[in-house]
Amino acid sequence: MQEEYLGCEYIVIKALENGVTIIGLTRGAETKFHHTEKLDKGEIMVVQFTEHTSAMKIRGNAEITHRYGTTLSESSRR
Repeated sequence: MQEEYLGCEYIVIKALENGVTIIGLTRGAETKFHHTEKLDKGEIMVVQFTEHTSAMKIRGNAEITHRYGTTLSESSRR
């Protein structure tokens, strides 16, 4: 099944502040957290949906670049 994900598009996440959290969510009958990463300001992570990852949750100020353009997330911290 992995072959169908090879060559798929990637999403680039750039942290605009320290402590940006990226959470990967599973596919299947039940959606569960399966992977968490923390980025500090200026760090970039390149991510891809896979046979195991169906969604991603991003917390904090980040710039997300994808096939449709760029989206800015906002921090919920005060």
